[in-house]
Amino acid sequence: MLRFSPRRAVPATALALVAGSLGLLATPASEAALLYKVQTLHFKVKVGPGAAKTCDIVGDLYTPVGASATNRVPAIMATNGFGGSKEDQAPIGKAFAQRGYAVLSYSGLGFGGSGCQITLDDPDWDGVAGRQLVSYLGGARGIAFLDAAHTKAAPALAVVKRDSVAHNGKTLANDPRVGMVGGSYGGQVQFAIASVDPRLDAIVPIITWNDLSYSLGPNNTDRTGRGVSTRTPGATKLTWGLGFSALGIANGINNAQTDPGRLLPCPNFADFVCPALVQAGTFGYFDDAATQSLRHASVGSYISRIRIPTLVIQGESDTLFNLNEGIANYQALQAQGTETKMIWQSWGHSQGTPAPGEYSRDSLNPVTQYETGRILSWFEKHLKGRDVDTGPEFAYFRDWITYQGNARPAYATAASFPVGQEKPFYLSGKNLVSSPVGLTATDQSIVTAPAGVPTNLNTVDAIGFFAEAPALEGDLPGTTATWNTGALARSLTVVGSPRLNLRVSSPIAAATQAAGAPGELVLFIRVQDVGPDGTATDVNDLTAPVRIPDVTVPFTTTLPAFVHQFAAGHQLRLVVSSSSVNYRGGLLSNVVTISSGSAGQVLRLPVVN
Repeated sequence: MLRFSPRRAVPATALALVAGSLGLLATPASEAALLYKVQTLHFKVKVGPGAAKTCDIVGDLYTPVGASATNRVPAIMATNGFGGSKEDQAPIGKAFAQRGYAVLSYSGLGFGGSGCQITLDDPDWDGVAGRQLVSYLGGARGIAFLDAAHTKAAPALAVVKRDSVAHNGKTLANDPRVGMVGGSYGGQVQFAIASVDPRLDAIVPIITWNDLSYSLGPNNTDRTGRGVSTRTPGATKLTWGLGFSALGIANGINNAQTDPGRLLPCPNFADFVCPALVQAGTFGYFDDAATQSLRHASVGSYISRIRIPTLVIQGESDTLFNLNEGIANYQALQAQGTETKMIWQSWGHSQGTPAPGEYSRDSLNPVTQYETGRILSWFEKHLKGRDVDTGPEFAYFRDWITYQGNARPAYATAASFPVGQEKPFYLSGKNLVSSPVGLTATDQSIVTAPAGVPTNLNTVDAIGFFAEAPALEGDLPGTTATWNTGALARSLTVVGSPRLNLRVSSPIAAATQAAGAPGELVLFIRVQDVGPDGTATDVNDLTAPVRIPDVTVPFTTTLPAFVHQFAAGHQLRLVVSSSSVNYRGGLLSNVVTISSGSAGQVLRLPVVN
């Protein structure tokens, strides 16, 4: 049965986010007069293997009034999210400049007037380009120009504080005191620059990725380690992939006059992207070559090189870069001793409107805005050296808490992560029960359609981000297996990644899986909140695709993390389905049987109450 219900409105701020407009630090125009000056500059950078490619980057430099060679200030860099430009960071530039920071806001490679192709925040390209901007902030000559042709050199910058020792313990030339802030595509680039430049001092990456092959084609089983990477390829995200491909190509066409070479051989993208999209669209997964290229542009592959203070901020409402990616980054940094803290904010790529009191585009007020205060304190400590409290180790937003003003009361905090304890729910008949004793054996069978054809109608991920969209949830008969708890006697609060231990039977897949990914079974796992009236809602629209490498043995699925309170009187439902409208499913039609009644078939939830 299909269900229609209105979603929370997604206003223009959501579209601005996907274009990179993280206006975390905006201030009213009335406060901005005469407190800073802005200059547009062009930067000549050399990138790629052997630094053989020359690119033009356009940026705006915001300088506080009063900053000088005898009154130096720390600096902050910011760049756009995917599809955006330097203009998106204007609120950040103005606000930080008013607070005594020089700010360099620039358009990333392939976007917003900057040349060359989109290279997906690859350290060899975007990272190396950013390293040259760091040098400019440190006083280097020959990088900044007043024109796109790079014929009129800009004066060397002499207003930014210098460091005598970089984070690798060495004295390096042109070493400024500089941090970075930004979200999504503008978040990953911070990792890319930090990986190649020990002069960067502190970063705040917001709603970004750990492994881009997981982000765009996730598998939630057969993981290689603590992070999100897997040995077996996943299932391609259709709507996000199509949306970003179109956005990137459009940016290339809009700027083709100044750099027509960016359109060949893959329009405005690195050469590997077009073949990877064709492969993924045709077969439903990325091949090994594409996976390696995507991982090369992902912090998960080089996180050992990130040694500077990092405030990880990830979104609870995000089907593109889900919380598991933030967890992976945070835990890897923690394990190697890098100073880091983590915030789970209410908003993300799937719902771009912050909750009241998280932050505002209209004014920077650390007293009334929780996230604004956390970001400012991070830079005040690590760039200005002030003795300020940077907040708890872990904080997460709870949408069921009523508050006024600052969102702080809605944020629970903890001294470590993960929080709570795992609570098991065993599959018994069609029920989820808390005890492994006396389980009921029952078979449920589902059918997967050929060629990955969707057999359900759920909220369309990317479209729901760009505009207000209906939330549709429904599956064709015979395509799902479900298990429900009874009505909850009291509320159940889940914070973190559920884990499902499962075993399935599929004779066709058992015979075809030897051929590798084309013959492997693909299923989709969801957790739902079922109200007293029977209305079921996917928690945060999250889905966990699994491409099972061997259906003859049990497997474990790590579902995307979420923060959700199942109210008293509600039920929790586990759904295993044959498809998702947002993913390309398996190529072959299969009959899949799941037998409950064994203690090995169990859903484990991280519960805090």
